[in-house]
Amino acid sequence: MSSDNEAREPLEPRVGPVPEADPQFRPYHHPAAGWGAARSVTRFLVEERALVDGPRAIMRMNHENGGFDCPGCAWPDDTKGLHLDICENGIKHVTWEMTRKRVGREFFAAHSVTELSGWNDYDLENQGRLTEPMAYDPASDHYVPISWKDAFEVVGATLRGLDSPHRAAFYTSGRLGNEATFLYQLMARELGTNNLPDCSNMCHEASGRALQASLGTGKGTVDLKDWESADALFILGVNAASNAPRMLTALAEADRRGAQIVHVNPLVEAAATRTIVPHDFTDMALFRTTRTSTLNLQPRIGGDMALLRGMAKAVLEHSSSDPKALDVAFIDRHTTGFEEYRALCEATPWEELERQSGLSRADILKAAQVYGEADRSIVSWCLGLTQHEHGVDTVREIVNLLLLRGNLGREGAGPSPVRGHSNVQGNRTCGIDHRPTDAFLDRLAEACKIDPPREHGLDTVRTIRAMRDGEVTVFVAMGGNFALAAPDTPATYAALRSCDLTVQVSTKLNRSHVVHGRAALILPCIGRTEKDHQRKGVQSTSVEDSMSMVHMSVGMKRPASPHLLSEPAIVAGMARAALPDSETPWDWYIEDYDRIRDTMAEALDGFEDFNRRVRLPLGFRIKQPARELVFLTPSGRAEFSAAALPDVVPGAGTLALGTMRSHDQWNTTIYSDNDRYRGIKNLRTLVFMNRADMRERGIPDMGPVDITSTAKDGSERYLNGYTAVPYDIPRGCAAGYMPEMNVLCALGDYSTQSDQPIMKHVKVTIVPAAA
Repeated sequence: MSSDNEAREPLEPRVGPVPEADPQFRPYHHPAAGWGAARSVTRFLVEERALVDGPRAIMRMNHENGGFDCPGCAWPDDTKGLHLDICENGIKHVTWEMTRKRVGREFFAAHSVTELSGWNDYDLENQGRLTEPMAYDPASDHYVPISWKDAFEVVGATLRGLDSPHRAAFYTSGRLGNEATFLYQLMARELGTNNLPDCSNMCHEASGRALQASLGTGKGTVDLKDWESADALFILGVNAASNAPRMLTALAEADRRGAQIVHVNPLVEAAATRTIVPHDFTDMALFRTTRTSTLNLQPRIGGDMALLRGMAKAVLEHSSSDPKALDVAFIDRHTTGFEEYRALCEATPWEELERQSGLSRADILKAAQVYGEADRSIVSWCLGLTQHEHGVDTVREIVNLLLLRGNLGREGAGPSPVRGHSNVQGNRTCGIDHRPTDAFLDRLAEACKIDPPREHGLDTVRTIRAMRDGEVTVFVAMGGNFALAAPDTPATYAALRSCDLTVQVSTKLNRSHVVHGRAALILPCIGRTEKDHQRKGVQSTSVEDSMSMVHMSVGMKRPASPHLLSEPAIVAGMARAALPDSETPWDWYIEDYDRIRDTMAEALDGFEDFNRRVRLPLGFRIKQPARELVFLTPSGRAEFSAAALPDVVPGAGTLALGTMRSHDQWNTTIYSDNDRYRGIKNLRTLVFMNRADMRERGIPDMGPVDITSTAKDGSERYLNGYTAVPYDIPRGCAAGYMPEMNVLCALGDYSTQSDQPIMKHVKVTIVPAAA
């Protein structure tokens, strides 16, 4: 690596494409999805030259028999056999993967890493699919071809040469299938480490820890049928139109049957107004819209916990005159800690609840009334609740509220976290966990005949710190774009560059390939849309959706290159080289993935009879003890939490900033500089602000601003020359796009409850840009 490596990328890397016109902002007042989505998809298919392959893929996506699972979000497949269970972002993501563009040895021979480091991230990914394994050559500063055998030997020799297995870390993106996931964690644990950081560490770690503490399970308890029968749906911290667009169908159907739908978000997103579901051809033809909300509440950033406690306080107060307001029998039979929680709610003054939530008492009571009048309620949430210091306490407050009226263990009720990655929940189920339980390790040891390590490993934040400090020297990433997804961009870049070896298993070129260690490998894999040919024929993989359904996915297309390997095959190749004395039958597993699943059935709770059950229509649902009112907590009951209410009111002159993704974006992949649902065109370097906050600071509409974040340790980070966009957001709050704004979240600014980076609650000051 050259000595000027640190200066290759600017502090504020440009992610999106170069705008073709001046930035524009026009508030969006149209329904979500509908003809806007249809036009956007058509335009995207034309630009990607996929007018034949795109529609063909659409007809195979999310189908129970012989179809492939959308590699986007983890929303469950429709239970009624819908033939077009698709969304705009899913189609874009699949088409982006199926591009005809290729990145082979000729491309890398023509462009040095130093040159590529100066490209924006849109242009890197837009070059197309990777076609063969490549190794970084420091003498020429180019990636050069390497055989699979030699690439695996590089990995194996480096891992064998470590003085401790804990000097390696194995990162997982949320799109890795279950079979590859199981082999990956098996390789790491046979090697001797639990250093298995994953994207959950940055998104829903708080959800898992909170649900485990309250209910004895790290997952939600509801399924899609529950959504179809709930009387009230509460959607918190979710931009469903972009993050889980297929949820729009459930919201529209809920409104039609008369259910109440409450959206809670600092920004009123398009999914919280009305929609035209694209596969409802009558509505499309008649331009007929359906409401997707009956109440919208806009708390301040971080104010959700105060809102939830206010709702609970209102329910408890109402119970003094109406005993039916509480499910006393459920509370007595199935919970513990109720009296302490009741006392806490009673002792919390309404004035403090209003101040911390940023909502009036009247608004809180509206939400409480909806909850109190519903027989069956579901509370759903996403990163708007979890990426905070108090994310665990907030999710536990959701459970508190549900327990008050017995909204657990019965149809149409319960907690329902929304996962944004296609298989992030399956990754955790199948062993990607830096804090594995003894029960899991005992069963893995018995099934796989290994002696797994027992000490906890490193999560994402601690892995970055360990790489930076030279304690971890090998970093392997199965998918994703770690360099851009992680917090504190300069610190993450420095950490990756401190490694002796970085390995990226990928489908397309991205920033993590040009921010690398002293030695680096790019190992290209087939995508989920492509056929996986092995010795015993075309293989299928399985995934788990956000509601614990496990189902098959079978690719339909010829792989982008004959030199690609599947993700399980790549894991097995690395494992053979790193563990030459291993008794694990790596090659035998890859011949037929049913063999992997048979071992998984022995090793994983809930996967018994895996191969048969996963081939059932829609697959099978992993058992959820809490759904059956079996609570694997220390008390054997559902446990109320009595956490103190945090102070989330920004200090004088500061704002609370939350990062988010635009509509025309999938995680770190940017399709354009537009954000249709927020009325933005040709602009990503922006910050949404309340107009009164802008006037107070002398910032004109669409004026240039400088943003400074202050970390817990007092250090500062900067983004300069951003555009301030006036928006309907509470005073004291601001929002902007990730990954550009990840630079503002310091590596040390992570939750002490969940260890997640607090990307939704960054303390900033915003001033007019310096001349």
